[in-house]
Amino acid sequence: MAHPQPQEQEVESPKISAYDAYFETVQSRKKLPGPLQENLTFAFSKVPVSAFQGVPGGKVIEIGADTCIADAVKVLSQHHILSAPVRNPEAEANADWSDKYLGIVDYSAILLWVLETCGLSPSVCSATVAGVGGAGAMGAIGAVALGVTGPAAVAGLAAAAVCSAVAGTALGKIGTAAEKGEGKDSPTGANNLSEDFDSIILQDEHFKSTTVRSILKSFRWAPFLPVGTDSSMLSVMLLLSKYRMRNVPVIEPGQPNIKNFITQSAVVHGLEGCKGMEWFDCIAAKRISDLGLPFMVSNEVISANINDPILEAFMKMRENEVGGLPVVEGTKKKIVGNVSISDIRYSLLKPELFSNFRNLSVKDFMSAISKNQGKAMSPITCNHQSSLGYVIETLASKSVHRIYVVDGEECQVVGVITLRDVISCFISEPPNHFDAYLGFAVKQIMKH
Repeated sequence: MAHPQPQEQEVESPKISAYDAYFETVQSRKKLPGPLQENLTFAFSKVPVSAFQGVPGGKVIEIGADTCIADAVKVLSQHHILSAPVRNPEAEANADWSDKYLGIVDYSAILLWVLETCGLSPSVCSATVAGVGGAGAMGAIGAVALGVTGPAAVAGLAAAAVCSAVAGTALGKIGTAAEKGEGKDSPTGANNLSEDFDSIILQDEHFKSTTVRSILKSFRWAPFLPVGTDSSMLSVMLLLSKYRMRNVPVIEPGQPNIKNFITQSAVVHGLEGCKGMEWFDCIAAKRISDLGLPFMVSNEVISANINDPILEAFMKMRENEVGGLPVVEGTKKKIVGNVSISDIRYSLLKPELFSNFRNLSVKDFMSAISKNQGKAMSPITCNHQSSLGYVIETLASKSVHRIYVVDGEECQVVGVITLRDVISCFISEPPNHFDAYLGFAVKQIMKH
Protein backbone atom coordinates (compact mmCIF):
# COMPACT_ATOMS: atom_id res chain seq x y z
CA MET A 1 0.00 0.00 0.00
CA ALA A 2 1.21 3.50 -0.77
CA HIS A 3 1.14 4.73 2.83
CA PRO A 4 0.55 8.49 3.22
CA GLN A 5 1.47 10.40 6.30
CA PRO A 6 -0.81 9.78 9.31
CA GLN A 7 -3.73 12.16 9.40
CA GLU A 8 -5.82 13.55 12.20
CA GLN A 9 -9.13 11.80 12.66
CA GLU A 10 -11.77 13.12 10.28
CA VAL A 11 -15.52 13.40 10.69
CA GLU A 12 -17.10 10.47 8.89
CA SER A 13 -18.12 11.36 5.36
CA PRO A 14 -21.68 10.65 4.17
CA LYS A 15 -20.07 8.91 1.20
CA ILE A 16 -18.10 6.60 3.50
CA SER A 17 -21.33 5.78 5.32
CA ALA A 18 -22.91 4.92 1.98
CA TYR A 19 -19.97 2.67 1.09
CA ASP A 20 -20.29 0.91 4.45
CA ALA A 21 -24.03 0.50 3.98
CA TYR A 22 -23.58 -0.99 0.51
CA PHE A 23 -20.96 -3.47 1.64
CA GLU A 24 -22.88 -4.44 4.77
CA THR A 25 -25.92 -5.13 2.60
CA VAL A 26 -23.82 -7.21 0.22
CA GLN A 27 -22.29 -9.23 3.04
CA SER A 28 -25.71 -9.84 4.59
CA ARG A 29 -27.13 -11.12 1.29
CA LYS A 30 -24.16 -13.23 0.26
CA LYS A 31 -24.54 -16.98 0.68
CA LEU A 32 -20.95 -18.03 0.11
CA PRO A 33 -19.96 -20.50 2.86
CA GLY A 34 -18.18 -18.67 5.67
CA PRO A 35 -14.97 -20.73 5.68
CA LEU A 36 -14.59 -20.43 1.90
CA GLN A 37 -15.20 -16.67 2.07
CA GLU A 38 -12.54 -16.31 4.76
CA ASN A 39 -10.07 -18.40 2.75
CA LEU A 40 -10.68 -16.35 -0.38
CA THR A 41 -10.26 -13.07 1.47
CA PHE A 42 -7.07 -14.29 3.11
CA ALA A 43 -5.76 -15.53 -0.22
CA PHE A 44 -6.35 -12.23 -2.00
CA SER A 45 -4.59 -10.47 0.88
CA LYS A 46 -1.48 -12.51 0.08
CA VAL A 47 -1.39 -11.68 -3.64
CA PRO A 48 0.70 -8.54 -4.24
CA VAL A 49 -0.40 -5.91 -6.70
CA SER A 50 2.94 -6.37 -8.45
CA ALA A 51 1.70 -9.80 -9.60
CA PHE A 52 -0.97 -8.16 -11.74
CA GLN A 53 -0.17 -7.75 -15.42
CA GLY A 54 1.79 -4.55 -15.98
CA VAL A 55 1.77 -1.81 -18.57
CA PRO A 56 3.18 -2.88 -21.94
CA GLY A 57 6.42 -1.00 -22.43
CA GLY A 58 6.39 0.05 -18.78
CA LYS A 59 5.11 3.56 -19.48
CA VAL A 60 1.76 5.08 -18.59
CA ILE A 61 0.52 7.82 -20.94
CA GLU A 62 -0.17 11.06 -19.08
CA ILE A 63 -1.88 14.31 -20.06
CA GLY A 64 -0.88 17.71 -18.72
CA ALA A 65 -3.52 19.64 -16.78
CA ASP A 66 -3.14 22.67 -19.05
CA THR A 67 -3.71 20.64 -22.22
CA CYS A 68 -6.77 21.82 -24.12
CA ILE A 69 -9.69 19.42 -24.58
CA ALA A 70 -9.07 19.05 -28.30
CA ASP A 71 -5.42 18.08 -27.79
CA ALA A 72 -6.33 15.71 -24.95
CA VAL A 73 -8.67 13.86 -27.29
CA LYS A 74 -5.86 13.60 -29.85
CA VAL A 75 -3.49 12.13 -27.25
CA LEU A 76 -6.05 9.53 -26.24
CA SER A 77 -6.68 8.75 -29.89
CA GLN A 78 -3.03 8.42 -30.86
CA HIS A 79 -2.44 5.88 -28.09
CA HIS A 80 -5.77 4.08 -28.58
CA ILE A 81 -6.80 4.60 -24.98
CA LEU A 82 -9.92 5.95 -23.31
CA SER A 83 -8.48 7.73 -20.28
CA ALA A 84 -5.24 8.96 -18.75
CA PRO A 85 -3.91 10.41 -15.49
CA VAL A 86 -3.68 14.19 -15.44
CA ARG A 87 -0.28 15.59 -14.49
CA ASN A 88 0.18 18.88 -12.68
CA PRO A 89 2.74 20.82 -14.77
CA GLU A 90 3.56 22.98 -11.75
CA ALA A 91 4.70 20.04 -9.63
CA GLU A 92 8.41 19.39 -9.20
CA ALA A 93 9.91 16.26 -10.69
CA ASN A 94 10.35 14.62 -7.28
CA ALA A 95 6.95 15.72 -5.95
CA ASP A 96 4.69 13.29 -4.13
CA TRP A 97 1.88 11.68 -6.16
CA SER A 98 -0.74 13.83 -4.43
CA ASP A 99 0.98 16.94 -5.83
CA LYS A 100 1.99 15.46 -9.15
CA TYR A 101 -1.37 14.04 -10.25
CA LEU A 102 -4.66 15.91 -10.21
CA GLY A 103 -6.94 13.08 -11.30
CA ILE A 104 -7.99 11.11 -14.36
CA VAL A 105 -9.65 12.39 -17.51
CA ASP A 106 -11.51 10.12 -19.90
CA TYR A 107 -13.82 10.23 -22.88
CA SER A 108 -16.89 9.97 -20.70
CA ALA A 109 -15.88 13.13 -18.82
CA ILE A 110 -15.34 14.94 -22.10
CA LEU A 111 -18.65 13.68 -23.48
CA LEU A 112 -20.50 14.93 -20.43
CA TRP A 113 -18.74 18.27 -20.47
CA VAL A 114 -19.59 18.79 -24.13
CA LEU A 115 -23.20 17.84 -23.45
CA GLU A 116 -23.47 20.33 -20.60
CA THR A 117 -21.61 23.02 -22.53
CA CYS A 118 -24.16 22.65 -25.28
CA GLY A 119 -26.86 23.35 -22.71
CA LEU A 120 -28.68 20.05 -23.08
CA SER A 121 -28.70 18.80 -19.49
CA PRO A 122 -27.11 18.97 -16.06
CA SER A 123 -23.88 17.06 -15.74
CA VAL A 124 -24.38 13.37 -15.33
CA CYS A 125 -22.14 10.78 -13.76
CA SER A 126 -19.03 9.57 -15.46
CA ALA A 127 -19.44 6.31 -17.30
CA THR A 128 -17.36 3.33 -16.48
CA VAL A 129 -15.19 2.06 -19.28
CA ALA A 130 -14.83 -1.52 -20.34
CA GLY A 131 -11.54 -3.10 -21.19
CA VAL A 132 -9.38 -6.14 -21.14
CA GLY A 133 -7.50 -7.61 -18.23
CA GLY A 134 -5.06 -10.23 -17.05
CA ALA A 135 -5.66 -13.41 -15.11
CA GLY A 136 -2.23 -14.00 -13.59
CA ALA A 137 -2.62 -12.47 -10.15
CA MET A 138 -5.96 -14.20 -9.69
CA GLY A 139 -4.49 -17.60 -10.43
CA ALA A 140 -2.11 -17.16 -7.53
CA ILE A 141 -4.86 -17.42 -4.95
CA GLY A 142 -5.98 -20.94 -5.88
CA ALA A 143 -3.86 -22.99 -3.54
CA VAL A 144 -4.28 -20.62 -0.61
CA ALA A 145 -8.06 -20.37 -0.95
CA LEU A 146 -8.44 -24.14 -0.82
CA GLY A 147 -6.09 -24.45 2.14
CA VAL A 148 -3.32 -26.21 0.20
CA THR A 149 0.17 -25.91 1.65
CA GLY A 150 3.63 -27.20 0.87
CA PRO A 151 4.81 -28.25 -2.60
CA ALA A 152 1.30 -28.17 -4.03
CA ALA A 153 0.93 -24.51 -3.11
CA VAL A 154 4.30 -23.66 -4.63
CA ALA A 155 3.29 -25.45 -7.81
CA GLY A 156 0.04 -23.50 -7.88
CA LEU A 157 1.90 -20.19 -7.67
CA ALA A 158 4.32 -21.28 -10.40
CA ALA A 159 1.41 -22.20 -12.64
CA ALA A 160 -0.12 -18.82 -11.91
CA ALA A 161 3.03 -17.11 -13.13
CA VAL A 162 2.74 -18.98 -16.43
CA CYS A 163 -0.96 -18.12 -16.56
CA SER A 164 -0.02 -14.48 -16.11
CA ALA A 165 2.35 -14.53 -19.05
CA VAL A 166 -0.19 -16.27 -21.28
CA ALA A 167 -2.97 -13.95 -20.19
CA GLY A 168 -0.85 -10.91 -20.94
CA THR A 169 -0.42 -12.11 -24.51
CA ALA A 170 -3.91 -13.44 -25.13
CA LEU A 171 -5.92 -10.70 -23.52
CA GLY A 172 -3.88 -7.76 -24.74
CA LYS A 173 -3.04 -4.54 -22.98
CA ILE A 174 -4.16 -3.99 -19.43
CA GLY A 175 -3.20 -1.52 -16.80
CA THR A 176 -2.42 1.11 -19.39
CA ALA A 177 -3.40 4.71 -18.86
CA ALA A 178 -6.81 3.48 -19.85
CA GLU A 179 -8.48 0.44 -21.30
CA LYS A 180 -9.62 0.04 -24.85
CA GLY A 181 -13.37 0.19 -25.20
CA GLU A 182 -14.70 -3.05 -26.61
CA GLY A 183 -18.20 -3.39 -25.24
CA LYS A 184 -21.76 -2.17 -25.45
CA ASP A 185 -21.41 -0.10 -22.29
CA SER A 186 -18.37 1.79 -23.46
CA PRO A 187 -17.07 3.77 -26.43
CA THR A 188 -16.22 1.22 -29.10
CA GLY A 189 -12.92 2.52 -30.31
CA ALA A 190 -11.14 5.54 -28.95
CA ASN A 191 -9.55 6.39 -32.26
CA ASN A 192 -12.80 6.49 -34.24
CA LEU A 193 -14.65 8.40 -31.54
CA SER A 194 -11.94 11.03 -31.27
CA GLU A 195 -11.83 11.48 -35.03
CA ASP A 196 -15.54 12.31 -34.93
CA PHE A 197 -14.96 14.67 -32.02
CA ASP A 198 -12.06 16.37 -33.73
CA SER A 199 -13.89 16.87 -37.01
CA ILE A 200 -17.35 17.73 -35.68
CA ILE A 201 -17.28 18.90 -32.08
CA LEU A 202 -13.82 20.06 -31.08
CA GLN A 203 -13.19 22.48 -33.91
CA ASP A 204 -15.11 25.08 -31.92
CA GLU A 205 -12.75 27.66 -30.42
CA HIS A 206 -14.30 27.22 -26.96
CA PHE A 207 -13.29 23.56 -26.92
CA LYS A 208 -9.78 24.44 -28.08
CA SER A 209 -9.32 26.98 -25.29
CA THR A 210 -10.80 24.96 -22.41
CA THR A 211 -8.22 22.97 -20.45
CA VAL A 212 -8.41 19.52 -18.91
CA ARG A 213 -7.79 21.08 -15.49
CA SER A 214 -11.01 23.12 -15.72
CA ILE A 215 -13.31 20.12 -16.22
CA LEU A 216 -11.50 17.55 -14.12
CA LYS A 217 -13.32 17.78 -10.79
CA SER A 218 -16.71 18.70 -12.21
CA PHE A 219 -16.99 15.44 -14.13
CA ARG A 220 -15.36 12.96 -11.76
CA TRP A 221 -17.24 11.23 -8.96
CA ALA A 222 -14.63 8.66 -7.87
CA PRO A 223 -11.56 9.57 -5.80
CA PHE A 224 -8.02 9.40 -7.16
CA LEU A 225 -6.17 7.17 -4.72
CA PRO A 226 -3.13 5.07 -5.64
CA VAL A 227 -1.80 1.94 -4.00
CA GLY A 228 1.78 0.71 -3.91
CA THR A 229 3.09 -2.28 -5.81
CA ASP A 230 3.57 -3.95 -2.44
CA SER A 231 -0.15 -3.60 -1.63
CA SER A 232 -2.43 -6.61 -1.73
CA MET A 233 -5.02 -7.42 -4.35
CA LEU A 234 -7.53 -7.50 -1.50
CA SER A 235 -6.98 -3.78 -0.94
CA VAL A 236 -7.41 -3.10 -4.66
CA MET A 237 -10.58 -5.20 -4.86
CA LEU A 238 -12.06 -3.43 -1.84
CA LEU A 239 -11.36 -0.05 -3.42
CA LEU A 240 -12.95 -1.20 -6.69
CA SER A 241 -16.02 -2.65 -4.99
CA LYS A 242 -16.87 -1.21 -1.60
CA TYR A 243 -15.30 2.20 -2.26
CA ARG A 244 -16.60 2.39 -5.83
CA MET A 245 -13.37 3.40 -7.53
CA ARG A 246 -13.44 2.70 -11.26
CA ASN A 247 -9.68 2.26 -11.45
CA VAL A 248 -6.86 2.08 -8.95
CA PRO A 249 -3.57 3.71 -9.92
CA VAL A 250 -0.47 1.78 -8.84
CA ILE A 251 2.77 3.48 -7.80
CA GLU A 252 6.20 2.19 -6.84
CA PRO A 253 6.92 2.74 -3.12
CA GLY A 254 9.07 5.84 -2.79
CA GLN A 255 8.43 6.85 -6.40
CA PRO A 256 5.76 9.35 -7.52
CA ASN A 257 5.07 7.98 -11.00
CA ILE A 258 2.07 5.79 -11.83
CA LYS A 259 3.18 2.29 -12.81
CA ASN A 260 -0.14 0.67 -13.62
CA PHE A 261 -3.93 0.95 -13.57
CA ILE A 262 -6.13 -1.85 -12.25
CA THR A 263 -9.79 -1.53 -13.16
CA GLN A 264 -12.99 -3.35 -12.30
CA SER A 265 -13.02 -4.79 -15.82
CA ALA A 266 -9.44 -6.02 -15.54
CA VAL A 267 -10.15 -7.82 -12.26
CA VAL A 268 -13.22 -9.56 -13.68
CA HIS A 269 -11.22 -10.54 -16.77
CA GLY A 270 -8.61 -11.89 -14.39
CA LEU A 271 -11.20 -13.95 -12.60
CA GLU A 272 -12.57 -15.27 -15.89
CA GLY A 273 -9.04 -16.33 -16.82
CA CYS A 274 -8.94 -18.61 -13.78
CA LYS A 275 -11.44 -20.97 -15.36
CA GLY A 276 -10.21 -24.52 -14.92
CA MET A 277 -8.69 -23.88 -11.51
CA GLU A 278 -10.41 -25.85 -8.76
CA TRP A 279 -10.97 -22.95 -6.38
CA PHE A 280 -12.61 -20.85 -9.09
CA ASP A 281 -14.64 -23.61 -10.70
CA CYS A 282 -16.22 -24.66 -7.41
CA ILE A 283 -17.59 -21.12 -7.01
CA ALA A 284 -18.31 -20.40 -10.67
CA ALA A 285 -20.49 -23.51 -10.96
CA LYS A 286 -22.92 -22.23 -8.33
CA ARG A 287 -26.17 -20.60 -9.39
CA ILE A 288 -26.25 -16.88 -8.74
CA SER A 289 -29.29 -17.35 -6.50
CA ASP A 290 -27.25 -19.74 -4.35
CA LEU A 291 -24.69 -16.98 -3.85
CA GLY A 292 -27.23 -14.30 -2.94
CA LEU A 293 -27.00 -12.56 -6.32
CA PRO A 294 -28.28 -10.18 -7.44
CA PHE A 295 -27.43 -8.04 -4.43
CA MET A 296 -29.71 -5.35 -5.86
CA VAL A 297 -33.27 -6.66 -5.64
CA SER A 298 -36.19 -5.83 -7.92
CA ASN A 299 -37.54 -2.79 -6.06
CA GLU A 300 -34.04 -1.27 -6.03
CA VAL A 301 -33.46 -1.49 -9.78
CA ILE A 302 -33.47 1.92 -11.46
CA SER A 303 -34.84 1.75 -14.98
CA ALA A 304 -35.97 3.92 -17.86
CA ASN A 305 -39.37 3.44 -19.47
CA ILE A 306 -39.22 3.14 -23.22
CA ASN A 307 -41.51 6.17 -23.59
CA ASP A 308 -39.53 8.39 -21.17
CA PRO A 309 -37.55 11.33 -22.57
CA ILE A 310 -33.96 10.21 -23.14
CA LEU A 311 -32.79 13.29 -21.26
CA GLU A 312 -34.65 12.03 -18.19
CA ALA A 313 -32.85 8.69 -18.48
CA PHE A 314 -29.45 10.39 -18.52
CA MET A 315 -30.45 12.52 -15.54
CA LYS A 316 -31.39 9.36 -13.63
CA MET A 317 -27.91 8.04 -14.29
CA ARG A 318 -26.40 11.23 -12.94
CA GLU A 319 -28.58 11.35 -9.84
CA ASN A 320 -27.91 7.70 -8.97
CA GLU A 321 -24.27 7.64 -10.11
CA VAL A 322 -24.72 4.69 -12.45
CA GLY A 323 -23.39 4.23 -15.96
CA GLY A 324 -26.41 2.55 -17.55
CA LEU A 325 -30.08 1.69 -17.17
CA PRO A 326 -32.33 -1.13 -18.38
CA VAL A 327 -35.07 0.07 -20.71
CA VAL A 328 -38.44 -1.44 -19.83
CA GLU A 329 -42.02 -1.33 -21.05
CA GLY A 330 -45.37 -2.18 -19.53
CA THR A 331 -46.44 -2.62 -15.92
CA LYS A 332 -44.37 -5.80 -15.57
CA LYS A 333 -41.20 -3.97 -16.59
CA LYS A 334 -40.28 -6.23 -19.49
CA ILE A 335 -36.73 -5.43 -20.53
CA VAL A 336 -36.41 -4.27 -24.13
CA GLY A 337 -33.01 -2.58 -24.19
CA ASN A 338 -30.25 -0.75 -22.38
CA VAL A 339 -28.96 2.80 -22.48
CA SER A 340 -25.61 3.93 -21.11
CA ILE A 341 -23.69 7.14 -20.62
CA SER A 342 -21.46 6.33 -23.58
CA ASP A 343 -24.50 6.46 -25.85
CA ILE A 344 -24.48 10.24 -25.39
CA ARG A 345 -21.87 10.41 -28.12
CA TYR A 346 -24.48 9.47 -30.72
CA SER A 347 -26.63 12.44 -29.75
CA LEU A 348 -23.63 14.74 -30.13
CA LEU A 349 -22.46 13.39 -33.46
CA LYS A 350 -25.81 12.86 -35.17
CA PRO A 351 -27.49 16.16 -36.17
CA GLU A 352 -30.95 14.59 -36.27
CA LEU A 353 -30.58 13.50 -32.64
CA PHE A 354 -28.71 16.55 -31.41
CA SER A 355 -31.24 19.07 -32.69
CA ASN A 356 -34.19 17.32 -31.01
CA PHE A 357 -32.50 15.89 -27.96
CA ARG A 358 -34.80 17.51 -25.39
CA ASN A 359 -37.90 15.99 -27.00
CA LEU A 360 -36.45 12.62 -27.97
CA SER A 361 -37.92 9.51 -26.32
CA VAL A 362 -35.84 6.57 -25.17
CA LYS A 363 -37.53 4.46 -27.85
CA ASP A 364 -36.62 6.88 -30.66
CA PHE A 365 -33.09 7.26 -29.30
CA MET A 366 -32.54 3.48 -29.21
CA SER A 367 -34.00 3.14 -32.70
CA ALA A 368 -31.61 5.76 -34.06
CA ILE A 369 -28.59 4.10 -32.44
CA SER A 370 -29.65 0.66 -33.68
CA LYS A 371 -29.92 2.07 -37.19
CA ASN A 372 -26.47 3.60 -36.88
CA GLN A 373 -24.94 0.34 -35.60
CA GLY A 374 -26.84 -1.84 -38.02
CA LYS A 375 -28.22 -4.03 -35.24
CA ALA A 376 -30.71 -3.91 -32.40
CA MET A 377 -29.62 -2.74 -28.92
CA SER A 378 -30.40 -6.08 -27.28
CA PRO A 379 -30.04 -6.13 -23.49
CA ILE A 380 -27.61 -8.56 -21.91
CA THR A 381 -29.44 -10.74 -19.42
CA CYS A 382 -29.33 -13.82 -17.23
CA ASN A 383 -31.77 -15.48 -14.83
CA HIS A 384 -31.67 -16.78 -11.28
CA GLN A 385 -30.62 -20.22 -12.52
CA SER A 386 -27.57 -18.87 -14.36
CA SER A 387 -24.20 -19.75 -12.89
CA LEU A 388 -21.75 -17.20 -11.57
CA GLY A 389 -19.31 -18.52 -14.16
CA TYR A 390 -21.75 -17.63 -16.94
CA VAL A 391 -22.16 -14.12 -15.56
CA ILE A 392 -18.40 -13.58 -15.31
CA GLU A 393 -17.79 -15.00 -18.79
CA THR A 394 -20.52 -12.78 -20.25
CA LEU A 395 -19.24 -9.63 -18.57
CA ALA A 396 -15.68 -10.40 -19.68
CA SER A 397 -16.34 -11.57 -23.23
CA LYS A 398 -18.75 -8.76 -24.05
CA SER A 399 -16.74 -6.16 -22.11
CA VAL A 400 -19.80 -4.74 -20.38
CA HIS A 401 -20.26 -3.49 -16.85
CA ARG A 402 -23.64 -4.93 -15.95
CA ILE A 403 -25.92 -7.83 -16.71
CA TYR A 404 -29.63 -7.71 -15.94
CA VAL A 405 -31.39 -10.52 -14.11
CA VAL A 406 -34.80 -11.32 -15.61
CA ASP A 407 -37.65 -13.57 -14.53
CA GLY A 408 -40.38 -15.41 -16.42
CA GLU A 409 -41.46 -15.38 -20.04
CA GLU A 410 -42.13 -11.66 -19.79
CA CYS A 411 -38.42 -11.07 -19.06
CA GLN A 412 -39.23 -8.82 -16.14
CA VAL A 413 -36.17 -7.07 -14.70
CA VAL A 414 -35.73 -8.29 -11.12
CA GLY A 415 -32.11 -7.38 -10.52
CA VAL A 416 -28.79 -6.24 -11.90
CA ILE A 417 -25.29 -7.62 -11.40
CA THR A 418 -22.41 -5.21 -11.92
CA LEU A 419 -18.66 -5.65 -12.05
CA ARG A 420 -18.62 -4.20 -8.56
CA ASP A 421 -21.02 -6.91 -7.36
CA VAL A 422 -18.94 -9.71 -8.87
CA ILE A 423 -15.79 -8.46 -7.16
CA SER A 424 -17.69 -8.05 -3.88
CA CYS A 425 -18.86 -11.65 -4.14
CA PHE A 426 -15.30 -12.94 -3.73
CA ILE A 427 -14.13 -10.84 -0.79
CA SER A 428 -15.01 -9.48 2.61
CA GLU A 429 -13.28 -6.71 4.54
CA PRO A 430 -11.20 -7.91 7.49
CA PRO A 431 -11.54 -5.84 10.69
CA ASN A 432 -9.39 -2.70 10.65
CA HIS A 433 -8.00 -3.55 7.20
CA PHE A 434 -7.73 0.07 6.08
CA ASP A 435 -6.96 1.69 9.42
CA ALA A 436 -3.49 2.81 8.30
CA TYR A 437 -4.83 4.24 5.06
CA LEU A 438 -8.49 5.09 5.34
CA GLY A 439 -8.09 8.26 7.40
CA PHE A 440 -6.34 9.81 4.42
CA ALA A 441 -8.75 8.17 1.99
CA VAL A 442 -11.75 9.64 3.78
CA LYS A 443 -10.31 13.12 3.39
CA GLN A 444 -9.79 12.54 -0.33
CA ILE A 445 -13.23 11.02 -0.86
CA MET A 446 -14.92 13.93 0.93
CA LYS A 447 -13.54 16.26 -1.73
CA HIS A 448 -15.70 14.63 -4.42
